[in-house]
Amino acid sequence: MQNPDKPPMTTHTIIVIILTGLAAGMLGGMVGVGGGIIIVPALVYFLAFSQHQAQGTSLALMLFPVGILGVLNYYKRGYVDFRYAGLLAIGFVLGSYLGSKFSLSLPEANIKKVFAVIMIIVAIKMLFFDKK
Repeated sequence: MQNPDKPPMTTHTIIVIILTGLAAGMLGGMVGVGGGIIIVPALVYFLAFSQHQAQGTSLALMLFPVGILGVLNYYKRGYVDFRYAGLLAIGFVLGSYLGSKFSLSLPEANIKKVFAVIMIIVAIKMLFFDKK
C-alpha cells in the first residue's frame, strides 16, 4: 500500500528526482554544496515532502556511511525514503562529476561568487517566500 505522505513514483517524479540529484551533484562538484541547498528544497517544493521527510531522505543519500545514526533516527520516525535517496544518488554521482569538471575550468573567484549567489537566493526564498 502506498504511504499517503509520500508522492507516487510516477515517471515525472523519477525524472524530477534524478534531475534534482544531477543539479545537487553539479553544485557539489562545483562549489561543495548540494544536499541542504538543492535536494531538501526540491523535495519540499516540487514533490510536497515535509521538511523532515526531505531532510531524512537527503541524509540517507549523502550521509549514510558517516551519518548512519542520524539516518537511523529519521528512518525510525518514518522520514526516510530509500527509493528517492537511490534515484537522487544516480543524478548526484553524474552531476558531481560534471560539476567538478566545470568548476576546475573556472577561476576560483568566479566559483566563490556562484557559491555566494546560491546562498543568497536560498536565504531570500526561505525568509520571504516560504510556504506557511
